[in-house]
Amino acid sequence: ALKLRAGDKHCLAARSKCYLKLGDTENSLKDAEASLQNDKTFSKGLYQKAEALYTMGDFEFALVFYHRGYRLRPDLQKFKLGIEKSQEAIVNCIGSPSSVKLENREDLCFISRQAESKKENQKLQIKLTKDQKWTRKEGPARNPKTERELLGELYADKAYLEKLLKDKDLMASSTKQGTKVADLVLSGISYLDTRGEFWQQQKPIYARVREHKLRQQRWIRDKKQKPAEVARYIVKSMEDIDMLLTGDCPEESCKKAERVLKTIQGWSDDEVPNKNQLIGNLHSCIGNAQLEMGQMEAALQSHKMDLEFARQKVDLPDTVSRALDNIGRVYARMGKFQQAIDTWEEKIPMAKSSLEKTWLFHEIGRCYLELNKAEPAQNYGEKSLQSAGEEGDVEWQLHATVLVAQAQVKLKDYRSAIMSFEKALEKAKLIHDEAAQKTIIIALDDASRSFIEELNKRREE
Repeated sequence: ALKLRAGDKHCLAARSKCYLKLGDTENSLKDAEASLQNDKTFSKGLYQKAEALYTMGDFEFALVFYHRGYRLRPDLQKFKLGIEKSQEAIVNCIGSPSSVKLENREDLCFISRQAESKKENQKLQIKLTKDQKWTRKEGPARNPKTERELLGELYADKAYLEKLLKDKDLMASSTKQGTKVADLVLSGISYLDTRGEFWQQQKPIYARVREHKLRQQRWIRDKKQKPAEVARYIVKSMEDIDMLLTGDCPEESCKKAERVLKTIQGWSDDEVPNKNQLIGNLHSCIGNAQLEMGQMEAALQSHKMDLEFARQKVDLPDTVSRALDNIGRVYARMGKFQQAIDTWEEKIPMAKSSLEKTWLFHEIGRCYLELNKAEPAQNYGEKSLQSAGEEGDVEWQLHATVLVAQAQVKLKDYRSAIMSFEKALEKAKLIHDEAAQKTIIIALDDASRSFIEELNKRREE
């Protein structure tokens, strides 16, 4: 953060530059003007004020301050460039300059415009003597729409005063001080005409007409960043999103991912060559955060969007695999076990490592067990155990063995279930998982009782 020392014009100019980069033109202009408060010749302040005005679309005033800075520091190329881009913007606003004849001398176009404005204002300032009539000489009629645009709320006041002019009896009367009402009314109308001219000079109508389009063009141009800047932004953003999710802040992670997604969507394919893949990644991040927040339907849609973007490119099998993985998890959490099975079975050919297969087989087997389909549950449990053995992962061997034992209980193969639970207990002791040991001992006792009951029943038969 930039610490601002009181009255430090250099800090004010620097902060103005920061605000401008953030798109906060109002605060940028405010700091630029503050930097010039005690030193009107401060070149950095002049440049920042000109830049802020240019960004706001006030090209004429921006041109003034670019010229002031150029007169003070002709060695700085940025002021010359500022003059050129302001002039170009003004020309773009008014169209072809063929009908405009100006001498190509420094600052003359602005000075000439000021002189003409002053001359017009002098014409409009009607000073009536006692012998003059209260008639008003009409100038060229201005389009009411244009006048309303210029005067804003004051347009209604001018219309009211012009209506009073038609009341001859009122115009012939005088105030207690002896001032004619006509003089007061005409003075008011003259003032409003002057204001209209002033506002037209400050922000011409022609500039307003195309201002939105030009701002949009500037926004698009400013958004174009260098590849290195884009890469840094993306890497930092993805790190922040992941850190917030792993730090138990899924809501903040989701908001951050949505903001980054909106930013990326506004960039062109040239700026982000792997745009589809990146958008898919962000949908995946949003889906994971929504899953943590318990927003199952929203999470499902986000992961499906990830899958859709991944399938648009034939060279993104890993992304397709990830999306299927996440969709299956959401279905399982929703209790839609058959949809989870179908999704994960589609992912099986894409699994690359034994550890990935271990997890995948285990989850499919667990879903089958939830559906009371014990035989496929046992088959997938055994596949998971085999993959865990290839990987040498004792913890997953424990989970797979427990799944096999539970499926064997469902199949009433109690002898095999007891053997499986005993193997699972050994593995739980091996990795010092006391909670697993207690659970397995309870399950082993239940299986043993069921086995004894079955034996007794057979004897009775």
